[in-house]
Amino acid sequence: MQTERIVYDDKIVRQFLWASVVFAIVGMLVGIIVATQLAFWPANLEPYLTFGRLRPLHTNAVIFAFVGNMIFAGVYYSTQRLCKARTNDKLSKFHFWGWQLIIVSAAITLPLGITQSKEYAELEWPIDLAVAVVWLTFGANFFLTLKNRREKHLYVALWFYIATIITITVLYVVNNLAIPVFGMKSYSVFGGVQDALVQWWYGHNAVAFFLTTPILGIMYYYLPKAAERPVFSYRLSIIHFWSLVFIYIWAGPHHLLNTALPDWAQTLGMIFSVMLWAPSWGGMLNGLLTLRGAWDKLRRDPVLKFFAVGVTAYGMATFEGPLLSIKSVSGLAHYTDWIIGHVHNGAMGWNGFMAAGMFYWLVPRLYGRKELHSPSAANFHFWIGTLGIVLYVVSMWVAGITQGLMWRAENEGGGLMYPSFVETLVALKPMYWTRVVGGLLYLAGMILMAWNLWKTARAGKPVNAEVEVPVKVDAEDEVPWRQVAFGWPVVISFLLLAVLGTVAVLEEVASVFMVGLAVSIAMIALVFQQVSKKTGKPAWHHLLEGKALVFSVLTFVAIIIGGIAQIVPTLVAVPEQLASTENVPYTPLELEGRDIYVSEGCYTCHSQMIRPFTWETARYGAPSRDDESIYDPPFQWGSRRIGPDLARLGGKYSHTWHYRHMMDPREINRDSIMPAYTHMATTAVDFGDTAAKMRGLRAVGVPYEADEIQSSEATAQAQHDEILAALVEDAGLSVCEGGATSDCDLVQNSQLVALIAYLQRLGNPPAPEDEGAGGEGEVALRTDTHRTDTLGTGNDTHRNDNDDEEAAR
Repeated sequence: MQTERIVYDDKIVRQFLWASVVFAIVGMLVGIIVATQLAFWPANLEPYLTFGRLRPLHTNAVIFAFVGNMIFAGVYYSTQRLCKARTNDKLSKFHFWGWQLIIVSAAITLPLGITQSKEYAELEWPIDLAVAVVWLTFGANFFLTLKNRREKHLYVALWFYIATIITITVLYVVNNLAIPVFGMKSYSVFGGVQDALVQWWYGHNAVAFFLTTPILGIMYYYLPKAAERPVFSYRLSIIHFWSLVFIYIWAGPHHLLNTALPDWAQTLGMIFSVMLWAPSWGGMLNGLLTLRGAWDKLRRDPVLKFFAVGVTAYGMATFEGPLLSIKSVSGLAHYTDWIIGHVHNGAMGWNGFMAAGMFYWLVPRLYGRKELHSPSAANFHFWIGTLGIVLYVVSMWVAGITQGLMWRAENEGGGLMYPSFVETLVALKPMYWTRVVGGLLYLAGMILMAWNLWKTARAGKPVNAEVEVPVKVDAEDEVPWRQVAFGWPVVISFLLLAVLGTVAVLEEVASVFMVGLAVSIAMIALVFQQVSKKTGKPAWHHLLEGKALVFSVLTFVAIIIGGIAQIVPTLVAVPEQLASTENVPYTPLELEGRDIYVSEGCYTCHSQMIRPFTWETARYGAPSRDDESIYDPPFQWGSRRIGPDLARLGGKYSHTWHYRHMMDPREINRDSIMPAYTHMATTAVDFGDTAAKMRGLRAVGVPYEADEIQSSEATAQAQHDEILAALVEDAGLSVCEGGATSDCDLVQNSQLVALIAYLQRLGNPPAPEDEGAGGEGEVALRTDTHRTDTLGTGNDTHRNDNDDEEAAR
């Protein structure tokens, strides 16, 4: 047999590895800063280094810079060896530098307040386009390597890489569909309920297919290598892969339980989330049982320690996720720090420790060394990292449960026991400081790892592995692709889906019959499978592993079904919602205020979604309706409450109260942890851009009329001047003349005035019968309905009992 020598491109592995190590430290350092800002509010440095702007930077740095680069390093190393083929050098180089430029762009734009406000998808449209191009380059490089492979069958790690590349492409493109307005500004094509569903279809599955499936592929490759043991169960890996890929995509709505999302979508998300328990724990057990017979090595080898705890953390996170998806549990945990603990259990334990184990295993091999510079330092890293995870996660569990219980606590008279939201924040301070300590320990371990890896690399020199491979792999056309693509497992699967799909539209008796029919079909399929095993013919999945294209197409079909089933019905309902809603679009000034709200990252601390619980309605008002956010592209429901819900804030407080609150929250409540936003008072809004924004929103379905757009600048100016006059009269503020801002309180066309207009609008739209008033009359209706007499009530979420009289002036 003719052979040829292939030199693997390990340079690209080294590049991505070191980028990951650097960004791990950077991302976690930013995480320490934002954690400190919650425990010690003066750590906020306005305008660019406040919590609202840094928190998206932290999540993007950890997810896309640290974990993303780690994934690429692990994939490039393992794919070349599993395929016995070299990746394309030019595509690899473009991928590496393009990804790093995207990360730098994010690091610049997010602190500047340039954001879409969509969680894990904050980057604006030019950067989104760059992400799409670079990701497709990575995908092309990967699939070309599969095409050129010298190994016929795809190993299990490659299955998870395929699922990752295909699914992230679909998720990122759909969720980031937007209409560019100008420069770095765009509006999502989805709004309200539809945008919420699409966002968490993306957000949940970004965790699933960026932070989970590729790491599972890495687990299936590197864990057996490090343990020098085969994967525990090949059959279990098949079940793990296909069930995970199919079920995961349906579970996104569990992030929106008890909200204005339709009940059918919530129920669907909860059911499929609970179903995830089985495949997730199947994967965990497959990983841990691969270590059987290697427990003595586990005690000595720091690599296996990291892998073992990483896989265990995966099991813990995937137990907790379905638990949090049960409606009653979500009612307690949602918007609280329990969710933060859950997320960081996965990020620090699963992603972080799997990355550390992989790095410690890879670097000696990439630099021609037999072992690490200091195994004892790696062991120390393991122990302080583990302690850091425990402190961080447990403190957030305690904080989250405390929040949930305090929010719903009632006194003997049936009223709220803790009517002021700030009371919960005071109770959480010790937990916030504990989290900082845990994060510092974890960061110290990462810095120690960077030193250890650097010393290991310096002691050796870069090497590129070589291998002798057959010139040509055996022909793949031994079995026709149609025989595999339309094999009995595929036919049975689609038949089962069709039968179960009818349950959604049939009455109860017919539904029970269809479920019984589905069970019967499944039983017949199992019998058929057992009989076919005795014929001695290759199993269907064995044949599928030799057909990379068919495998990829079936993976795409498995993930797209859930997306279509969830998203299309809500999009179909949009015209009916638009026709029946009593809501009206924002005025030009309110629109500018909303964009400032987004830019400052207010959505990272505040929700705008009141759930139908008695304790929430007592605190915030009537439950939110699905049509109230229909003109919000993107939606602003939020996912966390570090501050109170704002869905019905409009009209509760005077303009002066809002001004004082934004300038110094401690003047309203001495225990507030909110940063001051004094810069907004002396930063002007350019009303010349408002018309372009309104045209962009009109393109995505917001019903602005042509004359409204044409007169937007004058309308915004009129509403601004009215609020400004009220502030001057009520609070005695001075307006800046000329360019100087040192001896005055507000500039003309101030951002703060625009934000006040937006906050006064929330839950306080103009009455339908007055919509035709138009002009300044309509503006007056929206700005003069506020009250100043609510500061002593149970709805006051910033109350300081000693300062009520002063705060109400």
